Amino acid sequence: MKDVMLTTGPGFEGYDIVEYLGFINGQIALGSNFFRDLGSNLAAMTEQESKAFTSKLEHTSENAVQNLSRIAEQRGANAIIGVSLNYAEFSSNSIGTVASGTAVIIKKSEQKEKEVTSSFSVTNYYNMVMPRPVKVTLKGEKGSVKVAAMFYNYIQDEINAVRCDIEFTNYYDEKFLLQGIDFVFEKNNITKLQSEFVDCKIPMKDVHLFKDVKMYIKKYVNPKGVYVPDEAPIDILLTMKQLDSLKNKRGLDAVERYKSDGSTWICNCGYINAAGDAECSVCARKEEELKSTLSFNYEEMHAKMKQKNTVLEMKDVLMEYIKEINAQYRMELLEIMESGLQYEKTRGNMKDTVLEKVEKVFED
Repeated sequence: MKDVMLTTGPGFEGYDIVEYLGFINGQIALGSNFFRDLGSNLAAMTEQESKAFTSKLEHTSENAVQNLSRIAEQRGANAIIGVSLNYAEFSSNSIGTVASGTAVIIKKSEQKEKEVTSSFSVTNYYNMVMPRPVKVTLKGEKGSVKVAAMFYNYIQDEINAVRCDIEFTNYYDEKFLLQGIDFVFEKNNITKLQSEFVDCKIPMKDVHLFKDVKMYIKKYVNPKGVYVPDEAPIDILLTMKQLDSLKNKRGLDAVERYKSDGSTWICNCGYINAAGDAECSVCARKEEELKSTLSFNYEEMHAKMKQKNTVLEMKDVLMEYIKEINAQYRMELLEIMESGLQYEKTRGNMKDTVLEKVEKVFED
């Protein structure tokens, strides 16, 4: 007889039930009046006689389970679930042990490989008309990790391949450098170049530890030749929350908020244009459109607040800018200041707490 697995429960860990074959039972008779004789002799029973009775009960139970397994095998089952043992009275005062359960066919569960994926906005950029890396994605499966990248191709030039060094930073501020990663593109002459995934030497356990990524282009290839960037990339100064918010509003290639000092203006792509330029020389964004969508830039106000020592002084800074702030935020900011002033009377300096709440208003 083949091994038939049994359980009193509804299934087996690590196995799937693929077919139910029905309820079955196996029986073994103990003999007539077995329990009546046992009850009448129990008081005078010696230890040896007690062991003999116990052994007989165990033996009949084992035989009942063996019968149950044989019946399951005859039905084509390899397991029985919901197994139970009971004593039943048959005809002519005969007592027997009944083992019952449900015959099933089981197979080992397929072990699904855990897949991990993380995407990161690139936190540096090149201020030139060339492939600009904007996003990196890591995908781990079957024990190995692969990397893919997206590039902005502003002039829709035909780009065949890009070779990069990729620097990851984890939550412990440790660096992990991938050198000489080649991304090849089959589709060309499009604004967004998405690479295929390529193998990289990153441990699976590290994928979710990374918080930041920078990319350094070593070479890129188009039909005209091989090119090497002649300037270093610029680090993005926005926080990750600020950067993600800006990209959601202004596009994946956005790295700076629009700013103007009268003689130059900074585009969302980070390029510094002359005041007379109607559109950006790199991404072709129009300055007038950036002006019309510009919301209140709180960073200057926030920087001034950081220089103050008390909430009262910070409130004075807020009042300098209050007319520029959208009406829906004015009351919220004033309430933050008033609350900070009240707590400052009993709890001491509340500057840091108030700064954090002011920042959250605009970041959200």
